[in-house]
Amino acid sequence: MPGWADRGGRQRRAFVVGGVLLTVAAVMLLAAWRSTGFLSDLLLNLGSSVVLAAISYVIFDPLFEEARRARVQEHLSFDQRAFVTRLHRSGRRVRILDTWTILLERTHRDETLGAVRTALANGAQVQLLLLDPDCTAAQQRSEELERQRVDVPRQIRTNLRHLAAFQSTLDPALRHRLQVRLYDASPSIQLYQWDGRALISFFPIGKLSFNVPQLEVDMDSPWGGFVHARFEELWEHEQATVNLERYWSVTVTLRHDGSDVVEVPVPYVTVDGQHYVDCGSFRVTGPLTVRAVLPPRAPGAAPAVFGLAEPADTDRTPAATVKRHFDQKYGRGDEQRAIRRLVPPPGGPRTPVPRSTAAGDAHGR
Repeated sequence: MPGWADRGGRQRRAFVVGGVLLTVAAVMLLAAWRSTGFLSDLLLNLGSSVVLAAISYVIFDPLFEEARRARVQEHLSFDQRAFVTRLHRSGRRVRILDTWTILLERTHRDETLGAVRTALANGAQVQLLLLDPDCTAAQQRSEELERQRVDVPRQIRTNLRHLAAFQSTLDPALRHRLQVRLYDASPSIQLYQWDGRALISFFPIGKLSFNVPQLEVDMDSPWGGFVHARFEELWEHEQATVNLERYWSVTVTLRHDGSDVVEVPVPYVTVDGQHYVDCGSFRVTGPLTVRAVLPPRAPGAAPAVFGLAEPADTDRTPAATVKRHFDQKYGRGDEQRAIRRLVPPPGGPRTPVPRSTAAGDAHGR
């Protein structure tokens, strides 16, 4: 746990300070032994006092520190401006665990991204763990917030578009310290951490988690240890998480006459078990095939060679529906999309069609 390093540092500091004080006391006592009269008495008294101060510091400073860490402050709601201010001062670690974050909504977006850039420049590692917009839990959370008229998948996708755009503007030296992952699990805890402190809350039924009391805790406290363990459990779970890069695009290798031509990342969605890619970044001419490795948890995720077919309104999934899924994921751009369906070759591996979910949405995996 990261707090152990901080705790060890504070313990070393206590022993160092205590050692310095004892050294000073020893020098005073030695000088008192070699001198006489008033100076001897003065040095003896001062030396004894410094010895007691050193012993008290080594014993009581850790106790005071533990008491400080155990203290929990309660806030009536999440204060976006206060957290952004703390981001500017962060230099070690920033962590956000949420369904989506209001910090990326229009009111605070520029300030938040500027603060994240500052934290990265200060050397902080910034990790965001947001709910997968295409998972069942996202739709369930929308149903819980039905009276609030909140479309949770749409909110998450908007967050992801801004994060992807922001990540592309970072220098390579900073980009590797910003990590964004999506988790496929029921949301239970909201975490906003800056260095050794954090705001935590739980997801209430029918209410936004930002509008309920927030607990400000030290990450070395039992509360901090609990939310740290939950974050780590999701972050390291390979089957439950996927990074933003894998969510945002899939890498395909263009093939012509059985030979590889070029490898390019392309936008994609999966609708009704069928995979679609946007070929707007290259021209589709002639008998072109592609080799694609779909992200984890996507049906037919194993590497395979596919043909490309243009969607039609007579397909089981109409072309307009496929385009709508692209717009939901990537936004409505002015550019023309060149959407193609990945078609397994005759006799090749077929992509299984999963059972329809309650959301009826595209699996962005």
